[in-house]
Amino acid sequence: MNQLVTNIMCLAGLFLGVPPEYAYGPYNEGRMDPQVEGWPLTVEERAYVVGRAEHERRPGRESLKHLPQLWPVVPSAGHWGGTSWLETHEKLVRHVQANAGGCDVLLVGDSITQQWGSVLDSGSLNSAWRGVFGELKVINIGIGGDKTQNVLWRLDHGGVAGLQPKVVVLMIGNNNMFFVPETGAEAAAFGVQACVKNLRGRFPEAAIVVAKILPAHAPGHRFYEDIVRTNSALEPLGLEGDESLRVLDLWSDFTGADGQLRGELYAGDRIHLSEAGYGVYARRLQPLVSAVLRGEPLPK
Repeated sequence: MNQLVTNIMCLAGLFLGVPPEYAYGPYNEGRMDPQVEGWPLTVEERAYVVGRAEHERRPGRESLKHLPQLWPVVPSAGHWGGTSWLETHEKLVRHVQANAGGCDVLLVGDSITQQWGSVLDSGSLNSAWRGVFGELKVINIGIGGDKTQNVLWRLDHGGVAGLQPKVVVLMIGNNNMFFVPETGAEAAAFGVQACVKNLRGRFPEAAIVVAKILPAHAPGHRFYEDIVRTNSALEPLGLEGDESLRVLDLWSDFTGADGQLRGELYAGDRIHLSEAGYGVYARRLQPLVSAVLRGEPLPK
């Protein structure tokens, strides 16, 4: 079976409410994660997620194999020690349940997404967002530290159940860069693609904006160069073959002609954004989001 047919079949399963198939049979068969989809969690699943560090739940671990290329594309709950990551997810699930139904924008990602403002923080979106978009109904499910595999797990375990967004904005992959020396950049890109497929299956009518990973650190830094490679690896995946999806490349907005970061757009760690950085990001999103809310096609 060629890859195109496989992808179509996976998406068809999502449309029918069937748990999505991933690239690792033991996961799909429940031989790793005891509950591959659904909410609330079973007692067994909760014990599995809380009782084992994330590296103990990676594909291959159950059979003592080292399969890093599969880490970004097979769902895995995060783990900060104890119950804290799961409690964070649970808080967002309660927020989603309380806001079930239509919303203008669903924000999905890691800390860069979380810091737009969410129920995990102040509960309101930051001034950069409000200055461009006003008071749209926005649900933000960003969690700091998340990787593609963590987003996949959250989507499958109540993370967006009951929502009907008009626009989904996904930015994910920054934290996968910590593991690119083992997984490779292509695997990280496949993780982004897996998140897109999952979201499309859940929201067939929504517009999806996939923001490429933002530059971080400086040219020559391993992290920076792996982001370049991962973003490049997204290109041949043909995400924009979906007419209701756009890939947003912000690289030139956040770097100068020499490739160095525009410092005023970043926090001191040269990864997270300043208020000015969020302003740039919001203004680049604005034509896409506004077109959809006006009932128009996504602009090219």
